[in-house]
Amino acid sequence: MSNFSDFKKRSKSSIEDLTKKIEDLNKEASFKDDRFWKPEVDKAGNGYAVIRFLPSAPGEDIPWAKVYSHAFQGKGGWLIENCPTTIGQKCPICEANSELWNSGIEKDKDIARNRKRKLSYISNILVISDPANPANDGKMFLFKYGTKIFGKIQEAMQPQFKDEEAINPFDFWKGANFKLKIRKVAGYTNYDKSEFDGASELYKGDDEKLESLWKSLHKLNEFVIPTEFKSYDELKKKMNDVLGGDLRDIGAQSKTIEDEDTPSTPKRSGPSESEDAMTYFERLSREN
Repeated sequence: MSNFSDFKKRSKSSIEDLTKKIEDLNKEASFKDDRFWKPEVDKAGNGYAVIRFLPSAPGEDIPWAKVYSHAFQGKGGWLIENCPTTIGQKCPICEANSELWNSGIEKDKDIARNRKRKLSYISNILVISDPANPANDGKMFLFKYGTKIFGKIQEAMQPQFKDEEAINPFDFWKGANFKLKIRKVAGYTNYDKSEFDGASELYKGDDEKLESLWKSLHKLNEFVIPTEFKSYDELKKKMNDVLGGDLRDIGAQSKTIEDEDTPSTPKRSGPSESEDAMTYFERLSREN
């Protein structure tokens, strides 16, 4: 039989014990992957850094991982999950978006736009200069970025004008530093002024340093393996929990995680006659 007097004594310290458990729980919930670098901005939303995109890790062919994800809020909290379409599997959220879009109701279309999948890329980078955090200078990190920055990479590799020389931003010897310039424009994070420097050798072409860096690159394939994605049934349950079983939960319509490089653009029109809803949402993700 339990001793009430002992219980009464323990109750005096119970608040300290529970507080400690809450602190531990919060630490677990706020897990941060220290391999990733994120630029810091000031109160006005402005930031600046110089980075260098790095080549594929040994054994890999492409210097970026391409990942689709969903992030929105409903009655039951946040849903922040990778989208299985990244690895060619069905996604219940994308299917729900198609159902809403095909209803023909404008409010449904707004909800579908709000929950559309977002396209991100992950690459290895070397931080050349991080004025907000100088301790990062010279260190290698993973960097997650959106379609605007990836567009800058594409422009560098396939310049629009004849007087511009194509460069491979991921090359040790003929690549270029990337000047990341962040502004807040009409309430959105904007990267339009970001640009590549002229081509230059990293580490002045020192093969010993370059080989050491190359061997330390993070593997990117780990971000697109099945274990990084919930199963169809798991994701559907999570969606239903967040939306309270209501596909048209408007609580999710007003709050989303801001796209890291969403430009200030007019409201987009719907799909053209030649594209279905799924194709339209794929185009929207590319046009972020």
